[in-house]
Amino acid sequence: MPEARIDRQRLVRRHNPVLTRAHPADVLTVGNGDIALSVDVSGLQSFPAFHEIVPDPYRVVRDGTTGLPPQRERVFNRDDFQIPLRTQSTWGWYATRPTRTFDIDQAATVYETARGPVAYLDRMGLQRAGDPITDEFAAGAWFHYNPRRAHLGRLALVRTGDSGPLEPSVISGARTELDLWSGCIEASYTIAGERVRVTTVADPEAHRFVVRVESALLSVGWGVAWVFDSQPDDLASFEEPLVERTEWAKHSTRNWVARRTIESTTYGVTVLTTGELDEHGVDGTVATTPGTSLEVAVTLNPTGDLEASSGGGSFSEVCAAAASWWSDHWESGAAVSFEGSSDDAAFELERRVVLSQYLLAVNSAGTTPPAETGLTCNTWTGKFHIEMHWWHAAQFALWGRGHLLERSLGFYHGALARACETARGQGYKGARWPKQTDPSARESPSNIGVFLIWQQPHIIHLLELLWHEGRDENFLRKHYPLIEATAEFMADFAQENNGSFRLPPPLIPAQESYLVHRETITNPTFELAYWVWALRIANDWRARLGLAVNANWRRVEEGMDRPAQLADGTYAAIATDPYLIREDHPSMLMALGWLPDTELIDAETMAATLESVWEKWDLQSSWGWDYPVLAMSAARLGDLDRALSALLLPSPKNVFLPNGHNPQIPGFLTLYLPANGGLLAAVAHVVAAVEAGARLPGGWWIVAEGLGTLQRSRAIAAPIR
Repeated sequence: MPEARIDRQRLVRRHNPVLTRAHPADVLTVGNGDIALSVDVSGLQSFPAFHEIVPDPYRVVRDGTTGLPPQRERVFNRDDFQIPLRTQSTWGWYATRPTRTFDIDQAATVYETARGPVAYLDRMGLQRAGDPITDEFAAGAWFHYNPRRAHLGRLALVRTGDSGPLEPSVISGARTELDLWSGCIEASYTIAGERVRVTTVADPEAHRFVVRVESALLSVGWGVAWVFDSQPDDLASFEEPLVERTEWAKHSTRNWVARRTIESTTYGVTVLTTGELDEHGVDGTVATTPGTSLEVAVTLNPTGDLEASSGGGSFSEVCAAAASWWSDHWESGAAVSFEGSSDDAAFELERRVVLSQYLLAVNSAGTTPPAETGLTCNTWTGKFHIEMHWWHAAQFALWGRGHLLERSLGFYHGALARACETARGQGYKGARWPKQTDPSARESPSNIGVFLIWQQPHIIHLLELLWHEGRDENFLRKHYPLIEATAEFMADFAQENNGSFRLPPPLIPAQESYLVHRETITNPTFELAYWVWALRIANDWRARLGLAVNANWRRVEEGMDRPAQLADGTYAAIATDPYLIREDHPSMLMALGWLPDTELIDAETMAATLESVWEKWDLQSSWGWDYPVLAMSAARLGDLDRALSALLLPSPKNVFLPNGHNPQIPGFLTLYLPANGGLLAAVAHVVAAVEAGARLPGGWWIVAEGLGTLQRSRAIAAPIR
């Protein structure tokens, strides 16, 4: 690896996203991990209808017999996607009122297991909000979709006296740029012959956004409005219409404070301006000025307090704070440059790497685990998926910014009692972590999610990454209760049979294609290796703390069954019929590469498995994080040609938009941050392989600095074939 000499500011700024026209998927986001605001080409949220998600006419409901959507005949392109204009936070949630009382037990089915009857909250189909839902799934659907993450409001350029939103056609000559180095969006365009300049910034330390507009238009009836939109989620027939209301306290012509209520949820908004405030539409306010420059600061809080507030820093103070935070962010931690490569693909990969770092800091570095779409918009009504936390946030530790991951660890401590309650209710020791939840940590009913187990070791994995980034004994003592409770469940979940241990049904592996086989599946390959590794790490934590080895954890770790192999000498996905379905996630590969080495997995067999996946898998059915899975496994096996090819593999779900987002499903999952996090983790694996002696393909050059050490028991410097 060449000696690292990276001009970080130049590296980052050469990938600043620039918009020159309105497009439904072209949004830019500012935020701080706990709150975010996404803007259109106006630099504000002026064209909401243009960006609103349009239900995909080609969408199909998943086939209930396979759990997978039938193959589509068309290829997605950028024009199939929209990203809506939202303002969202980690703390802003609301719940609908059902038309009748539901009990969570109505969502449960009792399964017969080797340890007796166990209830799983699986009475929830694969419908999304707004889809028809049969009565038998009504309770599960309500608990699945509630609470919902709230859209808190919208900052928009408006004409006074016109409460409706603008159309993009009002703008010409646009150039809107997100300066990644300072976290500042600068927009410039023409309206009615007058030039308009807009600057939008998020406060790095507070729930605040500031904007400055400079234009002669301000003196002739244009302004900046804060608008309370109705919540965008569709309601089911068993949900009452939402009650939303706003109360304003007008402390001065420049300082208004709102208490916004959505059902039983209340939050506050303070609007401060250098101009004057007036009413706008039904619930909003608009700032105007007779001059040519206007500043507006909007501060949100979860209290709904109507007392007068200074609202915090001025526009210039917030800009300075953001510039300082972002420059520190980029200067600290890791950097990877592909400058000097002659292969044109290297520049595209570098672009994806830089933009992914920004998007994840904005969307996935909050006090709770992030939703799959972060704070940009809702999928699964904004719920977060514990199974995806690794994909969003492991890269923070690998790239030397583990403090951003640590922000969310308090959630696990707060959720520990409920996770233990879930385990006890199913007859297990320790803590069973839900696949999908919200800040309450209550498991969301799902006909797939409740049977997944691969999220169980994630907290051990994340904590271990932080430990190797550099932490002291106080860190170990603080977080050991999470390690212990998680390992207790894992050891108890494994089923003993003549001195060996297996992972028993009902379960569904990370490759969710086996829904109909959930009552017979045993020993998914990846999960077997993950169990072995995590139980070993749990005992490593005990040793670091001077505690004796937990003999039961060690016994399960050492006695775990070996993974099944197919007749061609490759790893199966599961140890029972049908053994392997060649679509969706190739999760077997995660047992080596994504996961550090274990004695359970043979490198030669995994190399053959990677070759088989590469040649025979329906990679077009894969998801955004599957390409990093291929890359991590290939890098671990020393095949950097294939690793880099995987990261850039042509596929509808491996496209990265100009803003860095990775869309997946039109009309629903229009961005997918686990792919961004997986990309960064995979690049760390590529760098580690280069440092171990693996050769880059011709035309590629990498310079890296500050990347964390990947924990491996052996190094492979040349490809295994």
